[in-house]
Amino acid sequence: MIFIRYEKWKSYLRYYPVTCLLILANVVMFIVLSLNGGSTNLQTLVKFGATVNVGPEKEELWRYAAAMFLHNGFAHLFFNCFALLVFAPPLERLMGWWRYVLLYLAGGFLANLLGVAISGRGVVEIGIVSVGASGAIYAIYGAFLYIALLQRTLMDEGSRKTLYGLLVMGIIMSFATPHVDYMAHIGGLIAGFFIYGLMIRVFKRKGR
Repeated sequence: MIFIRYEKWKSYLRYYPVTCLLILANVVMFIVLSLNGGSTNLQTLVKFGATVNVGPEKEELWRYAAAMFLHNGFAHLFFNCFALLVFAPPLERLMGWWRYVLLYLAGGFLANLLGVAISGRGVVEIGIVSVGASGAIYAIYGAFLYIALLQRTLMDEGSRKTLYGLLVMGIIMSFATPHVDYMAHIGGLIAGFFIYGLMIRVFKRKGR
């Protein structure tokens, strides 16, 4: 089962340095937000890079990357960091650190872009502010989905079933939970699936 973490903390830090840095970046930015008005303050979130689906902020591309490292409240931070801590490490080992970084950032960026594009269609009187690592995390899930469907030898049956269950529950909760950017989740899943498929063709690892 690839989604069960057996490592001790020292081993975890050595094997999954990028995942650790991503979690650290989320925590550091949460502290920064907390010291500058609070992580649930919309003005603070917008100031530090939240995406907004109306106004001039909608055109500021840097927000689609920055928003990945901002979280609205401690619970939001906790659940996203937990997902990274438990589910992301196998992909870092499989892809190598820089391919993993590229997939995470590109997947999260595209997820946020899609979320804003869909929510901004039509007449919008009140802007929607969105933050969180969920889009990038779903890009990781998208890569795992590609592996589960098209590289079956790289994933055991138990892990495959766990992934399918995780995705079903995740999508259901994305629609059922108020104030969740479900389009960013779906966008991240799709982006991760296709980015991973492209990357394994363009950037073939040595010895494989």
